[in-house]
Amino acid sequence: MAGVIWYTYTPGVLTHLAPKRLPGLFIALVISFLRVWFSAAKIRFLSERTLGWMASFRVVLAWDFTSAVTPSTIGGAPMATYAMTKEGLKLGESTAIVLYGVLLDQIWFAIAIPILLVAGIFYEVVPHEIGLLGEASMFLLYTLLLSYAALLAYGVLVNPAAIKKVIKAIFRLPILRRYYDKISEEAENLEGYAHQLRKKPFSFLLKAFFFSTMSWLCRVALPTVVILSLLPAPEILSALRSLAMNLAFLVVPTPGGSGGIEGLFVLFQGPLITRKSFIGLSVFLWRIISYYISIVVGMMATTWYINRSVIESQNKN
Repeated sequence: MAGVIWYTYTPGVLTHLAPKRLPGLFIALVISFLRVWFSAAKIRFLSERTLGWMASFRVVLAWDFTSAVTPSTIGGAPMATYAMTKEGLKLGESTAIVLYGVLLDQIWFAIAIPILLVAGIFYEVVPHEIGLLGEASMFLLYTLLLSYAALLAYGVLVNPAAIKKVIKAIFRLPILRRYYDKISEEAENLEGYAHQLRKKPFSFLLKAFFFSTMSWLCRVALPTVVILSLLPAPEILSALRSLAMNLAFLVVPTPGGSGGIEGLFVLFQGPLITRKSFIGLSVFLWRIISYYISIVVGMMATTWYINRSVIESQNKN
């Protein structure tokens, strides 16, 4: 981010800010909060309201924090599972909820990809600056996301026993064998809760998918809203490119995607920003709202769980 600001900043750039647009930054903050709210609503709904609102918010914020400080390919799902166990759910049930939530995200991706492909006929969704290698990488990413969505849907909705078998096989490894009995019991719970989710009416899946979709739409809208808070830009094209780059974020290997995400923002959104000196400012404001605030608030939620674990350990002793 510092590099982007260094290469794009020009003295006096702040004098070109339009005061009537700046309230858009407040809207961006509201959208960021709504993303968290919809994610918490999804977790609470999937737990069949066993988790209260505060517990659901803590789980999501801890999930966000872990995602922000670990490689994007790992994500915060393990932390979310752990957090739900600290909120009183069984490990198997927590795992099933996380898997179901991830599946809903994958269904969203599976719908978003055809939208991008069709939109690409009318708009330059993938900027030409990305080159042939970049286009091939995006195509490979789309293929991998669709394949993963199909595999996860099979495991969660069609054959939960397959997930149980995989988990048991992993914990038969010598280094993990001492946990096998405990994990085997939780794997049974996971399968049982997955079967319960399968029996839910279609309206249940639809409502959960609505929460997941709204959370992702907030995430997609945020870069566009930040840019429009500074200067005019093609709204539809910016939103489509934001969707494309959010998919690309999923495979950036650095903690929280740092470095790669800023680069993708410059590649996808930079050409749409007419004043190049505003590119660095846009990146800075967007990452503050979408990333660094999540780290600070998420750290508080994660620390709450750590303190709770310490207290529980002391009580046992």
